Amino acid sequence: MPLKPRRIEVVLETLLESIALAEEIGVSVAAAAGFDEDDQYKIGLAVHEGVMNAFQYGNQQQRERKIHVLFELFSEKMVIHVADQGTGFRLEDVPDPRTDENMLGDSGRGVLLMRTFMDEFDVQVVQGGGGEVIMAKRYRAQNNSQAM
Repeated sequence: MPLKPRRIEVVLETLLESIALAEEIGVSVAAAAGFDEDDQYKIGLAVHEGVMNAFQYGNQQQRERKIHVLFELFSEKMVIHVADQGTGFRLEDVPDPRTDENMLGDSGRGVLLMRTFMDEFDVQVVQGGGGEVIMAKRYRAQNNSQAM
């Protein structure tokens, strides 16, 4: 019977300060899970971008809306969920900031960074409204014993 993952859930107000706080929590959880400094940085930046998108695009800076961040520590990886109370979005609708026509645009860079820094990345529309980014970072072989 597989062990249940350890879970840390944080509910944030839609405030600019919540973005840095979520990043700090992400780095701390990654460090406690045994990730090295490089992966801690990548995880922190991915959390930063996910919460920034929830703040800006999902919740449209409306303070009464909440941002939910869930960290799940499995034996082989850490999974992070960032959910907002907006309308959600489809990944295929996000412009690729690397193409010439989108190079100077202000959309798509956060998704690109999250995809680049994490091993797994997906977006779902939450039933009842909202968008959810789900991303995961696998433990390196030497970290497996420290993860659980």
